Amino acid sequence: MPDPWKRRFFGILSFVLLSFLLVSLDLIPSLAKAESTNLVTHVEDKTTMGASEDLSTNGKSPSTVVSSKDAIIQGYGVEKRDTPYTGDTLYKGDGYVSFFYDYDPNSGKSDGTATFKVNVPTAGLYKLSLGYYIPANTGSKDTSFEVNGTMAESITLVPPPGGAVVNEKLVSKIMLNAGTNEVTFSRGWGYYGIEYVKVEFASLPATNSKIEAEDGVITGEVSTETASTGYSGTGYAAFKGTGSLTLAYNAASSGLYNLAIGYSNPNSDKKTHMVVNGQASEISLPTTASYTEVSGGKIMLNSGNNTIQFNVDLGQYHIDYIKLSAVLPPKLHQIGKKPVNPNATVETKALMGYLVDVYGDKILSGQHTLEDAQWIKDQTGKYPAILSTDMMDYSPSRVEHGATSTEVDKAIQWAKEGGIVTFVWHWNAPKGLHDIPGKEWYRGFYTEATTFDVQYALNHPESEEYQLILRDIDAIAAQLKRFQDAHVPVLWRPLHEAEGKWFWWGAQGPDSAKQLYRIMYDRLTHYHHLNNLIWVWNSESPEWYPGDDVVDIVSVDIYNPAANYNPSIGKYDSLVNLVQGKKLVGLSENGPIGDPELLQAYSAHWLFFTTWTGDFVRNGQYNSLDHLIKVFNSDYVITRDELPQDLFTSSKNEAE
Repeated sequence: MPDPWKRRFFGILSFVLLSFLLVSLDLIPSLAKAESTNLVTHVEDKTTMGASEDLSTNGKSPSTVVSSKDAIIQGYGVEKRDTPYTGDTLYKGDGYVSFFYDYDPNSGKSDGTATFKVNVPTAGLYKLSLGYYIPANTGSKDTSFEVNGTMAESITLVPPPGGAVVNEKLVSKIMLNAGTNEVTFSRGWGYYGIEYVKVEFASLPATNSKIEAEDGVITGEVSTETASTGYSGTGYAAFKGTGSLTLAYNAASSGLYNLAIGYSNPNSDKKTHMVVNGQASEISLPTTASYTEVSGGKIMLNSGNNTIQFNVDLGQYHIDYIKLSAVLPPKLHQIGKKPVNPNATVETKALMGYLVDVYGDKILSGQHTLEDAQWIKDQTGKYPAILSTDMMDYSPSRVEHGATSTEVDKAIQWAKEGGIVTFVWHWNAPKGLHDIPGKEWYRGFYTEATTFDVQYALNHPESEEYQLILRDIDAIAAQLKRFQDAHVPVLWRPLHEAEGKWFWWGAQGPDSAKQLYRIMYDRLTHYHHLNNLIWVWNSESPEWYPGDDVVDIVSVDIYNPAANYNPSIGKYDSLVNLVQGKKLVGLSENGPIGDPELLQAYSAHWLFFTTWTGDFVRNGQYNSLDHLIKVFNSDYVITRDELPQDLFTSSKNEAE
C-alpha cells in the first residue's frame, strides 16, 4: 500500500516544471566540441556588441554579450542611462540599465525589470557574467534573475575592486535553449546599474570523471555552502526546502553509465529525485554524518552533452559530487535454486527453480486484486502471471469486528488456472486500536491508529502482547496451510514497507522488525511446518535486512510519478548490492510499470512487477491504456498464458 506521503511529493509543481524544461532542451553532441576550446574570455578582451552576437576572434573562446542598449525594460523605476549617478564622477562607461530608484507600491505599476535576449547556437550549460556599475563606497547590492520565465536565483554584486565603479562578475551557471533565450533581472536591494550580460559555454568534464556540485546550476533554496567538513572540492550543494541542482556531463558515447553520488545526511534517511535528460527516478540517501558515496544506479546518456538534475525531497541533505563511468557488460546471475527452507515442498522447489531460470531473461507480470487482474484481461487480452492479494481481513482483531475474506479461495482458484500467487499481510495490530474517526479499527495496521508497542511485546515473551503476536501468526498459518494442502506454493511477503515506519511493525526501528520477521519465519516453518512458502523481504536498507538464511527474494515498492515508465534501475541495483547478487530481486508494488524496452536497455532485471490496485492501473494516468497493451503484449513480459503447464510439478526446475 502506498503511504500518503509517497504520493504527495510526486505532485510538487516545481519538479514538474523543471523536468519539462530539461526535456525541452535540444541537447545535441555538438556541444562536446566546446570542451576542447579555451572557455575564458577576460574583460579586457570583450567588445560590447548589439543584440547578441558571438565573440570568437583571434582564437578566443566563443562568448555572447548583450549590451544594456538592447535590453527590454518595463515596470516602475527602471530606465536606461549613459550618465553617472548623482554625485559620482568616476563612471566613464557607455551606459547601463539603471536600478537607482525606490519602488513606490502606490504607483500602479509592477516593480521594474530588464530583459536581455541572448541568442546561442547550442543548448546546454552556460556561465553567466554581469558587467555592472556600483558607485564608490556604497557597499554590496542584490539582484535576482529568471531564465526563460523560470526563477533561477538571487545574487549579490560586490563593490568593484580598487576604487573602481564598474566590474564584471561570474554570477551563476544557467541552462539555455538553442536559439533565443530571455534573462530577466529584477531590482532586489540597493542602487546599481547593469552594463551588459555575457554567456559562454560552461567547461564540461571529460568522460569517466567526477563533477563537483558547486560547478552546477542551483535554484530555489538549494545553496552552495562550505560550513561542514569532509567534502571534496570547494563546497557542496545544501538541499533545504525547495529547488534543484543541475549538472552537465559530456559523454564520449551514448550508453549506460554508472552513477555514484557523494553526499552527507546526518539526520534521517532521505530521498532525492533525479532527472537525467528528462527521465525521472528516485534515489535513497541513507543516514550518514560524514561524507560518503551511494550508488545512483545506471543512467542512460547521450553522446555529447547531458543534464543530471537533483530535486529536493522532504528534509535536508548535502550533495558533494557525482562520479560517472561507462558500464561494463553485466555478469550473468548466479543464484541457487534451493529455497531457504530445506524442507520445501516439491511444488515450491519447482516454482523457485522456474523463477531462477527466467530471472534476467524476462519479467513476470503481476497485479494486485483479482478484480483488477480481470480488468487487465478485459483491456489487454492477457491475464498477469502473478496475482497479488492480502491476508488483511484474516487478522484476528479485524475478525473480532466482523471482517470476513475470500481472498484465499480466489488465490487457490487462480493457481488452479495456471497462475502464481503472492500474499502481503496488512496486519491489524493485535490490540490497542484507537477506533476513533480517522483512526478507525480497520486502519489498525497504521502506527497512528494503535498503541500496540512491538518492541515491548518482543522484550516480554511472557506478556499478553507477545502471546497475541503468536495468536495472530497462528491465525494466518491456518490460511497458508490451505495452500499447502492444495499443493500451491505462495510468494509470502510479510512486514512490508517496515522501514517507512507508518506500519506498527516498523515503528520501533529495524531491530524489532527483523526480530519479528525471524519469529514469524520460525513459527510458520518449524512450528506449523509450512513448507510451501517462498519468503520475500521488502526493503532495500542494509540496516533492516533480516539475513540471507530467511530470505528467498528481496523486493521494494516503488511509486513513480504518473506515466513515468522508467526502469527504476537505482532501486534495482541497490537491492542487488544488498544481497551481493545472491538473491532474486522483485518489484513487489508499483504504480507506473517500467517500459519493457528500457528494462532491457538498463539491464534492470526485475523478476516481477506487481501493480497496485484501483487508480494505479485503471485511471489511465499512472498507466495509459496504450502502455498497458504494450506491456502485456511484449515478448519480454510473461503473462499467465505463457507460464509452463507443469509449473509446480516439473522436476527440471529443481536444484540438483
